[in-house]
Amino acid sequence: MILMSRLRRSAAVSAIALAASVAVLTPATPAHAAANAVPTYEVKINLTAAALDVSHNPTSAVKAAFGITGSAAARSYSYYDTDALQLDDEGWNVRLRHKSGSSFEETYKMRFAIVGGDIDAALDEANAAGFDSSDTNYDAQVDWGYAKQTLSFSNEKSHSASGYSGTAMPTSGTGRTWLVNDIPGKLQNWGYNNWGKDILKISRAHGPVTAKVYKGAWGASDDASIEVLPVTGAGGIGTEYIVELSFKTDEYSDAAALHNNAIAVAESNGWLYHGDILKTQLVLDRY
Repeated sequence: MILMSRLRRSAAVSAIALAASVAVLTPATPAHAAANAVPTYEVKINLTAAALDVSHNPTSAVKAAFGITGSAAARSYSYYDTDALQLDDEGWNVRLRHKSGSSFEETYKMRFAIVGGDIDAALDEANAAGFDSSDTNYDAQVDWGYAKQTLSFSNEKSHSASGYSGTAMPTSGTGRTWLVNDIPGKLQNWGYNNWGKDILKISRAHGPVTAKVYKGAWGASDDASIEVLPVTGAGGIGTEYIVELSFKTDEYSDAAALHNNAIAVAESNGWLYHGDILKTQLVLDRY
C-alpha cells in the first residue's frame, strides 16, 4: 500500500511538471489588433476656367453634363497652422468651416499617402499609427484625384454659430481657441504629450476663403458637387478660380467608374485640368 501510494504521488508530480512545461512551451493566445478601417471614397477632378461663365459660375453645359441641379450655396473656411506649417508637415490639417445657416464645423484630419494605388498598404500604415476600425471618432476616406490618391482620417466637431450671420468667420484668435479646446487626443499627443495642442496654440488662420458649391447627383453618386473657390493668385497678384468636381460614394468599384467617366466627359468637352490642384495646400501657402 505504501509503495502504491508513493507511485501515485510520483505520477501526479510528473503530470504537474509535464503540464507546466507545456504551458511554458505553448505561447499565450495573441491579442488580435483591430482590423483596418473601411474607407469611403471621394473622387475629385479639377476643371479649367473653360468650365465657368463670365460670372465665374459653372456653365449650364457643365452642370447638365454632371447632374448638377442645385443653386449656389456659400461656405467659408480657414486652415490653422503655424507659419512654418508644422501640422501639415506631420500630415495633419485643421480646418474651421462655416456654411450659411449652419454651425461651425471643426475638422481635424490626418493624411496618409497612397503609393501606386495600393490603398491596403496605406490602411496598414494608418493602423500601425492607431487609425483602425475600432476608432469610431474618425471617418476614413480615400480622396481620388486625377492622378493622386490620399487616405485621410477626419474627426468632426461643431461649434455654435450664434452671433455669426451668413458664412462670417471668427477672428484668428477666437477660432484658434475653439480648435485648441476641442482638439482630439490623437492630434494632441501626436509627437509627444500635448504636442498638437502646443503647436495649435501658436497657429494662425490661413484664410478665410469663401467658395460657392453647387450640388447634384451623377452616376453611382447621389452626392455630386462643383466647388468654385477664388484664391489669391501666385505672388499675391490677382485672383485664381479653382474649380473642383467631386463625387462621394461608399464603394471602390463605383469610385473607379466615376473617376474614369468624369475624366472622359471633361476631356471630351475641353474642361479637364490635367493634374491635381490641392486646395488645402494653396490656402496654406497663399494666406
